[in-house]
Amino acid sequence: MKKNGKKKNHISIQQLGYLFFCVVTMQAYWIRPVYAVTVWEKASEIMKDVYKQIIGISTIAAIVTAAIALLLMNFSRSGRTVDESRAWLKRIAITWAIINGLGFIMSYITPFFSGGQWTP
Repeated sequence: MKKNGKKKNHISIQQLGYLFFCVVTMQAYWIRPVYAVTVWEKASEIMKDVYKQIIGISTIAAIVTAAIALLLMNFSRSGRTVDESRAWLKRIAITWAIINGLGFIMSYITPFFSGGQWTP
């Protein structure tokens, strides 16, 4: 690195790039975002999204199966088929009501118990 007996002091492009990388990386460790989302908030958001998808699918499935049960009940000549169709229609309605009831509980009742304590 000597040229004509003199030492050349300079920083190469690679050294500057590495220094820049180190500074940016250390800032990422030191700075905590102000609007950081906790794991529980993100999990709650994901659960709500999954539940909305389940409600949509279960509603469509309930409508289709209830329609089939009603068709069988109305156009069947066998008393046994009519009885089974009524039983299935009742099961479909109860199951759909339970699934939607879980959403009611999650939306309206759980905020009263925030922090593990009753807050009316």
